[in-house]
Amino acid sequence: MNIYVGNLPYSATQEDLTTLFSEFGNVERATVVMDRETNRSKGFGFVEMADNAAATQAIEALNNTELNGRALRINEARPREERPRTPRAPR
Repeated sequence: MNIYVGNLPYSATQEDLTTLFSEFGNVERATVVMDRETNRSKGFGFVEMADNAAATQAIEALNNTELNGRALRINEARPREERPRTPRAPR
């Protein structure tokens, strides 16, 4: 199951997500989404767990818990919607 983790502190790392979710089962991958231009966290990430029951348990247990003073928003990730690309303005 792919899990969305929102409202992450900007200081959160992939290791933080792995540690947080590994309490509930095997974490296959944890990713903090980074801004391409600033290389700073965008404040959300994703965690992949193979065991759906463990993933569901993690979502229920961790949603609205605090990490470094921020209440996490955790739910099952929805498939990414295709959006039309808009050309970027030249710099």
